[in-house]
Amino acid sequence: MKRFIQMCALVLAVGVSLSVFAMGLDEAKQKLDTVKQQGLVGETPTGYLEVVRAEGQAREVVEAINSARRDEYKRIAEKHSIPVTQVETVAGKKAIDKTPGGQYIQVNGKWVKK
Repeated sequence: MKRFIQMCALVLAVGVSLSVFAMGLDEAKQKLDTVKQQGLVGETPTGYLEVVRAEGQAREVVEAINSARRDEYKRIAEKHSIPVTQVETVAGKKAIDKTPGGQYIQVNGKWVKK
């Protein structure tokens, strides 16, 4: 029983420490332009960001932004009674269209500088 309690405490401690290190949405928004300009992150046709080069805080930015996007796409889909995939596709096209030259977009599964 003592061993079980110790294991539970360890799992809880790890879970809490991981959430402390997770990047907040505001911080991710502030860093998004920088990581895109550095070529670390790019837009995809699915409406989400992906890591192009795993350096610095690229992964954390992608995770925070994509989580917020996922929630927003779901909200829009429910509001209009349409599939989330439809919202993702439209959002992906808009994001790619708005991406400035020199930044990465995904075309046919490959990263290309726009």
